[in-house]
Amino acid sequence: MIEFSNQTGPNFLIDSHCHLDCRGDSVQRTAIIERAHAAGVVALINVESAETIEANRDTIAIAHEFSNVYAVIGVHPHDAKTATEEVISEICTMANDPKVVAIGEAGLDYYYNHSPRDVQQHVFRRWIRAAKELDLPLVVHSRDAEEDTVRILREERIDEGQVVIHCFSGSRDFGKRCLDLGCYLSIPGVVTFKNPGDIPDVVRLAPLDRILVETDSPYLAPIPHRGRRNEPAYVVHTARKVAELRDMSFTDLARETVNNTCRFFRLPLPI
Repeated sequence: MIEFSNQTGPNFLIDSHCHLDCRGDSVQRTAIIERAHAAGVVALINVESAETIEANRDTIAIAHEFSNVYAVIGVHPHDAKTATEEVISEICTMANDPKVVAIGEAGLDYYYNHSPRDVQQHVFRRWIRAAKELDLPLVVHSRDAEEDTVRILREERIDEGQVVIHCFSGSRDFGKRCLDLGCYLSIPGVVTFKNPGDIPDVVRLAPLDRILVETDSPYLAPIPHRGRRNEPAYVVHTARKVAELRDMSFTDLARETVNNTCRFFRLPLPI
């Protein structure tokens, strides 16, 4: 296992959602993780981004290779049509690994509709129930599906503080309704864009103890890196923007989001 240094300064962060399995060879991945640590990112939540059992195993293996990388396993909504009961059962068994900290990303994607909507909804419900049975938090993907996402979360009676809406880029109303359901909101680099939609309003209205920050790398690089391949080190730019929007210091924002991330994923504090 590759160890992170335990020497961290006052400004440290956790990237609450990245895709290290999109990085290619292990040498490149190691360099990316080292750059993140040099930037003050002390832990990474690596989310499986393919649909196969083997890909989920790889995500867990990466978490075991690096001391401060943790795994989230599941099947993306794009691939909901492949999530048979056998696949779900196998992934649930794998979730007993101590480096697995959540199920996901699960949810609904009506922008691409790579899987039929009724199938996405059925599988979303199945993952919510699986996370409850495993006593693990759930990482939710929602794109162009606000009404159905809220409806299903409400109907499935999610537990307070057990769901995070990752890469939050929805409407103000969606953000408020998710918060009312007890969800966390994970803010991506989109918040730094020239046209960030309602994200700044949601950042301001959300309780501080419900905000996480993420890269969703290798996608959605924040300004000043927009147009480049994103990576966990760049979560610093997202955190700075969130701190600015909330009129607080970067150090305080970093501390609070680390506390929130550790609470949600049940991680030890990094220092």
